[in-house]
Order: sequence, then structure tokens, then C-alpha cells
Amino acid sequence: MSDPSAELPVGALAYDTEIKALGVVMEAYRNYYALRPPRGGIEWDAPRDAIRPATVVDQIAPALAERNANSRQGL
Repeated sequence: MSDPSAELPVGALAYDTEIKALGVVMEAYRNYYALRPPRGGIEWDAPRDAIRPATVVDQIAPALAERNANSRQGL
């Protein structure tokens, strides 16, 4: 994240640059954020310095990858 002192609010979409995953901020504590996949799933902890606000590209990339994979399979 560009400003480590900036806090992402609960509910914000964030991007974990370490594992390259989009998540919703569920909680912020100490040096970590608790994130959950946007469509639900298991939370994970990510260090604050690996998190940044999600961009539009971050948000559409998973859907595009899925569509491309389906296209290759003829679906």
C-alpha cells in the first residue's frame, strides 16, 4: 500500500500483492488485515504492507480468466 498509515475500512475491496488475490476487508488489526474472498469463503490474514486498494483491473481479472478458461474448453 502506498501509505502504510492509511487504513482501509471494513467492507473495502483490497488486493493482496503477496498471494495476488482480491479480498474484502473484514477487520484491521495491528500489522495485518483479515480479508475474505468477495463471494465468500475462508478468511486469511495479510500484512498491511502487502495490501492496497483494489483497482478495476483487480476486480475484473478473475472473471476474465474464468471466461478465457471456459472459452478454451469450448464452454
